[in-house]
Amino acid sequence: MIVFNALDEIHRGDPRTVEVDGAAEPKELVYARRMSAWLEHLDGEPGEILRLAVRAQHLERWRLPRADYPEGRAGYLTWRRDQSRRAGETTAKLMIDAGYAEAEAERAARIIRKQGLKRDAEVQTLEDCACLVFLENYFADFSRTIERDHLIRIVQKTWRKMSPRARELALALPMSEASAAIVKEALADAPT
Repeated sequence: MIVFNALDEIHRGDPRTVEVDGAAEPKELVYARRMSAWLEHLDGEPGEILRLAVRAQHLERWRLPRADYPEGRAGYLTWRRDQSRRAGETTAKLMIDAGYAEAEAERAARIIRKQGLKRDAEVQTLEDCACLVFLENYFADFSRTIERDHLIRIVQKTWRKMSPRARELALALPMSEASAAIVKEALADAPT
């Protein structure tokens, strides 16, 4: 619990806030809680290393703004890689400082960096959590900022990264008519 609490303390430092039940809360802390909630839903008994990795996935994201990177896919992928590397390194250091073995700390960092997606069950679970959190909480607002054809491709890419179980859960999420229509179109046009 020491590292889990330390992660949340870092999340509380996020200067960006979102309103939850009428109160302003640090954006990253809210995201981390949503990730953990999906983890419990996807895996009733997740291991401690996976629980830490899931909680840390967006650790200190505000410190490395997307705007500091070039526009386009290459800039986005570089930013995302740098974000996951930073989150993994910080989490690993917290773990080592708390007495975890180096191998455990590196395992958490690898999960956060999503190394082994589609081949490593724990990495896949983290990715499923991230996709479900996005679709449930952020997709509707995000969809209003992106050109429709680009949005369709984003949904298709997101879908390809998800496990069959996560896809099933995603289809059961409550969505606005507009969001549901975009997802339906994306899946109908998805490459085989």
